[in-house]
Amino acid sequence: MKSENHPERDWTQDRVDPRRKPRFKIGADIVIHSRTCGELQGQVVDLSESGISALLKIEVPLGEVVDLEFTLPFGAVTIQAKVRQRTAFRYGFQFAESDAANDAIRRTCRSLAIEEALRQSASAG
Repeated sequence: MKSENHPERDWTQDRVDPRRKPRFKIGADIVIHSRTCGELQGQVVDLSESGISALLKIEVPLGEVVDLEFTLPFGAVTIQAKVRQRTAFRYGFQFAESDAANDAIRRTCRSLAIEEALRQSASAG
């Protein structure tokens, strides 16, 4: 999807291993703007600095570039992403570069990492 706010990205230049960044469970509503499917509603399952997974009721083609809108504890996010994987109704999206959106994503992931470490520390002690 090409728009004034989201210039076309070269997805072949830097393939990110989706497992390279830690994933954090988080619940949030998400809106996906798909060129082929229109506007879709979904539920976020987990988040990393490089991508997000969500449950969707309608199929979105793998490889399609979509616009995502969701709200995290550190702010609302609108970011372009590529549909990378699908397992049943769960979809994985790889984020495009967007400094403003990535700031909210980074801050949320860091906060969730601290919370997770504190939980693990408390349960081990």
